Amino acid sequence: MTLARHLGAAVLAAVLIGILSVKLGQFREYQMAEVAAYVVAAAGLTVLIGLSGQISIGHGAFMAIGAYATALLVLHLGWPIELVFVASVVISAVAGGIFGIAAARLRGPYLAGATLLLAVALPTVANAYQGVFGGDQGEPVSVTTPGFLGTSFPLTRWQAWLGCAFALVTLVLLANLVHSRVGRSWRALRDDEVAASLAGLNVARLQILAFIVSSACAGLGGAILAMWALSASPGDFTLTLSIALLTAAVLGGLGSLLGAIWGSLVLVLVPSYLSNLASSHGLSSGASASVPIAAYGIVLIIVMLVFPAGIQGGIRRLLGPAAPAAAAPLSALRRRAPASTHQEEGTT
Repeated sequence: MTLARHLGAAVLAAVLIGILSVKLGQFREYQMAEVAAYVVAAAGLTVLIGLSGQISIGHGAFMAIGAYATALLVLHLGWPIELVFVASVVISAVAGGIFGIAAARLRGPYLAGATLLLAVALPTVANAYQGVFGGDQGEPVSVTTPGFLGTSFPLTRWQAWLGCAFALVTLVLLANLVHSRVGRSWRALRDDEVAASLAGLNVARLQILAFIVSSACAGLGGAILAMWALSASPGDFTLTLSIALLTAAVLGGLGSLLGAIWGSLVLVLVPSYLSNLASSHGLSSGASASVPIAAYGIVLIIVMLVFPAGIQGGIRRLLGPAAPAAAAPLSALRRRAPASTHQEEGTT
């Protein structure tokens, strides 16, 4: 029943997206593809933090892996973009598994520091191996509309449809995973790691699995972003992107897949709207660029003060139990501190 409900919601969303893409025009289609990329990455991050209780502030690195995998596969193998997306997901999942194994014994700020180091260090690889990754200019991603859509079909619409289609499939899969036995085990791990271990759960395996799932989502988000930008370059995957993803996950509501959608919409639409508003009022280009940053910070502060559980938590408060719940922001991390302390005492 849960799968049927999720599939039904995805079909309705797909129909709505198709109608909106035709009605709103090419610029909005362009933004829809960008939102789809951030939704996928933020959804994976909110599963990692909101469900398993592991914090990452470096998921932009896994988006970079997915983007460069997409660019290189398209460039050297000429695979269809849909198949390239799947391959990029697998490559990112493997990278996430390797990192997850290495970081399985890290907790709290130590894990956050390790992911931060990854986000800072990985983009420099493109400059170190310019012959492979193209240096600062990056690698191009060639995307064309399928022949059956006709030669006059807009590329922006195909980008929006393809990105949103993969985003909807990802959300359906994650929604069913969240409601499965694995999702319940993650929540038990988040609430009390020691109790979860005493209940027979394999803590390390669950933590690594959460990293694999989250990294695969980030890789797919990076692949969609590369398709959207028609290139993969290190400037697109700086530390700012990792922080923006974390902000979107917290702003929307940790532990809520719908929250990832709200956070991604704010991440993409608010800066664009405020930049246009500042330009229309005669502000200089430098001032116009700083207005969205300041306003975004104000929005974040207001939402966190009024709705501590994020936008989805606020919607649930207004609509009642009919709306899906979101975990309180970073509550999982606060719960994990005593567990980590107990483990250290036991080890001592």
